[in-house]
Amino acid sequence: MKTVLNIVIGILVGLSLAGGIWVVARAPRGESVLLRPAPTPEPLRVHVAGAVVRPGVYELDKSSRVEDAVNAAGGFVIEADKNALNLAAHLEDGERLDIPFVAGFIPDEAEGFVVITEGTPSPLAGEELVDINTASLDELDSLPGIGPTIGQRIIDYRTRNGPFASINDIVNVPGIGSATFAEIQDLITVGE
Repeated sequence: MKTVLNIVIGILVGLSLAGGIWVVARAPRGESVLLRPAPTPEPLRVHVAGAVVRPGVYELDKSSRVEDAVNAAGGFVIEADKNALNLAAHLEDGERLDIPFVAGFIPDEAEGFVVITEGTPSPLAGEELVDINTASLDELDSLPGIGPTIGQRIIDYRTRNGPFASINDIVNVPGIGSATFAEIQDLITVGE
């Protein structure tokens, strides 16, 4: 009887092992899952025009607001009417933002912005305007808000890109923003 019992136990163990091997070795059923990268939202394309430093078309995130578009365009120029816009408004793809000028200013593409008032502020009496197209590093350094580093950037910029067409083009030089431009605009010229 022991022999029969050993044979039965051996057969059961063998069947269990064979079943386990069969379960592990068989091909899985169904289809494999293909993982794709997470979708990235397409950026908004917004046209920023008017009283900004660098008008143009900019790509921004879907969650961008008017303030983000103005910052992408280099910020407001001094003559911008900042209170005429809702800077917290959401943007839409293909939108055109027209940044208005303060009453009394009109844009003049060739010469920069022109004031329509009684008179234009002039440089301090006895001071000559600094021609940013020909000025030396020392002359540029004499301007308020412009040190030797920014002065060298101005020289490097005009060497790479040619002469400035208008005094407003100086804001394209890295390190010169609208605040610095406001300090020097009445002290500089682009010559004749």
